[in-house]
Amino acid sequence: MLTTGIGTYTLNLVEELAGHSDIPLHLLTLPRYRETLSKYKCDVSIVDVPIYTIKEQFQIARAAKNFAVLHVPHYNAPLLRKGTLLVTIHDLNHILDRTYRRSAKSIVYAQPMLRLAARRADHIFTVSEYSKRQIVQHLGTEPDRITVAYNGIGSHIFPEQRDAARANINRDFAFHGAYILFVGNLKPSKNLEGLLKAFAILQGRSRLPHTLLIVGDDAVGRQTMLELIRSLKLEGKVIHVPGVGHSLIRSAYSGADLTVLPSFEEGFGLPIVESMACGTPVACSQSASLPEVGGDAAEYFDPRQPESIASSIEKVLLSMDRWRELQQSGFRRAQNFTRQASARRHIEVYRRFL
Repeated sequence: MLTTGIGTYTLNLVEELAGHSDIPLHLLTLPRYRETLSKYKCDVSIVDVPIYTIKEQFQIARAAKNFAVLHVPHYNAPLLRKGTLLVTIHDLNHILDRTYRRSAKSIVYAQPMLRLAARRADHIFTVSEYSKRQIVQHLGTEPDRITVAYNGIGSHIFPEQRDAARANINRDFAFHGAYILFVGNLKPSKNLEGLLKAFAILQGRSRLPHTLLIVGDDAVGRQTMLELIRSLKLEGKVIHVPGVGHSLIRSAYSGADLTVLPSFEEGFGLPIVESMACGTPVACSQSASLPEVGGDAAEYFDPRQPESIASSIEKVLLSMDRWRELQQSGFRRAQNFTRQASARRHIEVYRRFL
């Protein structure tokens, strides 16, 4: 899962832990990630097994049987594990979000596994106080068995010169001029539908010349997104890029005029702090963990109201004073979310069980 948001969390943690000689680190991964992880100078074992399967339950438990502590950075933890098991539960979207919780995958696998993993884990990590409250409320976990470790910003995230970054993005993705940025998968909880409807409202007002750049993908959500773009007559004004590497995502943030995160549910919302760290203001939902993460450095809107989303975008982009205010407060806010601080929170728990 190293190409997902969970992968970003995992790689940031591994990068920090690899420097702690008193905590020997052994990584279990899939064959395709061997090269990615080899640079950290840790022992690596390959477990070639599909995620979310019965086979995964047995093979991960077997591969980890000789290690004192196993930390699984997602809820797909091996319940048969005999020794200490630490689990990261990033969010409860499969329980809290109506589009997730009604799906067959959620009912048959995700919801039962969340509850079983929370019960079996010796300790749980999560990424916000909001998620901790949801885990306590919906999974019945005692608060003292949960540690909040905010996501840290990766070493590849830093500001580039804005005009140069925009020129790179314009060239690489074949469009011209200013743009608004969305980063994330295309699942319903991300509320891309609300953002596209808000963008259509903005096009009708003809007050902003921006293109909407969508970076992220989802096999099911992609078709829904394309159909909505056609129905809203936004062809040519919305650019979709399924995924980019570290240097291009940094350029995408740095060259954007605004990053928008319209999610209904988020355990953390990493694009908020990544965008702030690149010097680009953020407009985001007033829902879930996002106000906790954005603090006073973001413009907030009601994610269920496209007009509210559109108005927030206009408020930032039509006022240079507001734009600069959010840029400066965003730089300061981003400094609270470091990989080092996140790793320290994890290490405290590791040492307790080691």
